[in-house]
Amino acid sequence: MNTTLTAEKVADRAVMLCDALYMNIKEYQIRAHKRSIDNEINMDYHQKKINELLDRGPDVEFYVRTLRKYYKIVFKDAGGQQSAHAFVDRENGDLYKPASWRAPAKIARYNLLNDDHTNWLFRNADWAGGYLYIK
Repeated sequence: MNTTLTAEKVADRAVMLCDALYMNIKEYQIRAHKRSIDNEINMDYHQKKINELLDRGPDVEFYVRTLRKYYKIVFKDAGGQQSAHAFVDRENGDLYKPASWRAPAKIARYNLLNDDHTNWLFRNADWAGGYLYIK
C-alpha cells in the first residue's frame, strides 16, 4: 500500500474510532437512565433524558487533532473540559493509550491498519478508555 493511501486510511479510521466512541457513550448513558427507570427512580426525568439522547445524542464530543507525528483523539465533555483519549501514529496506524495530554504511552495497544483490530475496536472500544489498558 502506498504511503498516501496508508495515511488516508489511518486518518479515516481515527475518525471512525471517534464515531464508535461517541456511540458507546450514548449507549452507556441510555443504559444508565434505563436502570434508574427499572428501579423506579424519578422515572419521568430519566425517560425525558433518554428521549433527549435519542433525539440529539449526548452533549460530548470525540474528535481528532492532528499533531506532527500523531493524531490525538480528544474527548470533550459537556462542560467543555478536554482530555486526551488516545494517540494514533500517523505513519503506521499504531494506537496508544495516553501517558499525558501531550504524549502517548510507550506500548502500542492496537493498529488501525489491522482489519481484525479495527473490527474489534469499532464494536468494543469504550468511551472511558478501559480497552487501552494492557491486560
